[in-house]
Amino acid sequence: MSEYKATILLLEDDASLGLLLSEELELDGYRVTRAATVSEGCQLLATETPNLVVSDLRLPDGDGLELLKATQTDGHSLPFIIITAFGTVDQAVEALKAGADDFLTKPLSTDHLRLKIRRLLTQADLSRQLQQFLAHNGTDDSLGLIGEHESMVRLRTEIRQIARSEAAVLVCGESGTGKELVARAIHRASGRDARPFVAVNCAGIPGELMESEFFGHEAGAFTGARQARKGLFAEAHGGTLLLDEIGEMPLGLQAKLLRVLQEGMVKPVGSDHEEPVDVRILAATHVDLLKAVREGSFREDLYYRLETLSLRIPPLRERGEDIDLLAMHFVREATRRHQRGFLKLSEVSSRTLVDYPFPGNVRELGSAIERAVTFCEGDTIQPEHLPERIRKRQSSTTNTPAIRANDNISEWPTLENLQQEYVREVMQAVSGNKRRAAQIMGINRRTLYRWLAASEPAEEASDEEYSKSTMAREQPGAAE
Repeated sequence: MSEYKATILLLEDDASLGLLLSEELELDGYRVTRAATVSEGCQLLATETPNLVVSDLRLPDGDGLELLKATQTDGHSLPFIIITAFGTVDQAVEALKAGADDFLTKPLSTDHLRLKIRRLLTQADLSRQLQQFLAHNGTDDSLGLIGEHESMVRLRTEIRQIARSEAAVLVCGESGTGKELVARAIHRASGRDARPFVAVNCAGIPGELMESEFFGHEAGAFTGARQARKGLFAEAHGGTLLLDEIGEMPLGLQAKLLRVLQEGMVKPVGSDHEEPVDVRILAATHVDLLKAVREGSFREDLYYRLETLSLRIPPLRERGEDIDLLAMHFVREATRRHQRGFLKLSEVSSRTLVDYPFPGNVRELGSAIERAVTFCEGDTIQPEHLPERIRKRQSSTTNTPAIRANDNISEWPTLENLQQEYVREVMQAVSGNKRRAAQIMGINRRTLYRWLAASEPAEEASDEEYSKSTMAREQPGAAE
């Protein structure tokens, strides 16, 4: 059934409403199977597995919650929407506690229902992708790097290629993008994966101690050196050494690092002898090293030695489609650490995260989710649980921009004028085919009929299909 986006099981005993909803969902490209009772729904579930269920709460032989429980018997729940003409707060709470993803009341907005279905199916697909990443964490499939954006797919391919080499690697990326994760992925995919991986932040070591930290020292080499000590290169012997923030390394030590890269020998502080080391060097930085070369703060020969094999990690703002996937991963990790039950992101929270530019990248997203899980007392993370800076960004981007004082507002067309002109042009382009016009405009046919009625009243009266929909709307419990 590859021609369909997804299969939806619709339980609705009102034949008119069921037909209307089926037509609307089929226009969106879904395959719809219908049932009028709980028993019919259970029979359909026994023969096929839909991607999502929409069920009326009150059915002739029971209620939709019975079907909801039937979808959860194998420990896996389908996205489930409950609709009812007799909605109460208590019923909504009961349905959500039972595992329903949403609770909608009649008269039903089909546009709203379609939006909810799209969102739930997207979340289900992201959850499936996340499960695949978690199942293959650390293997050649994902390398432990979550993301489906083309830049991440390309990055994983480059990591696999680079891992086969023994040359030094320069990993570039903004703060918080995951440079150490990439370095660890290179190590795991290489032939050195059974040997040590040692990571050191060059910005966190005082300049006067850096040489000793890297190369070790002999007893008495300097004040306080009571005994000999191995350096980081010796600790990483046979494995991989990550030099994070290498741009912070003093020029004098850069020269000695270049010698290690060229000859594979280190000289401990206070020693007269060099010692061989077998270490693969990975360097990481968030600064422009080529600019540092021009400014004289980074050695040109070392830069070109490292730059031969280089990787760029894309910032999170360039891979927005991965934000939902990463957020779900962080929610899962945070709930495990806090020993919390299942938590999910509300639709508004998810949209708020996607709209935020995340200057702190993946690290900032992880911190935001950690805070949200900490302050969320229910089972759904709402925008108020997110950091204030993220909420403010969403608020500011949804406000209407101020009109400039010199704009001639009186000459602007109204929104209604623009809508009517748009409808006329689309209808003309499709030779009056309303089904095709609705698809192009991304609306359902009933909305199109209302727009046509506003601009061309005669169109409504002469349209047999619209009359049928009007009759359906007048049935008890029908959608609006």
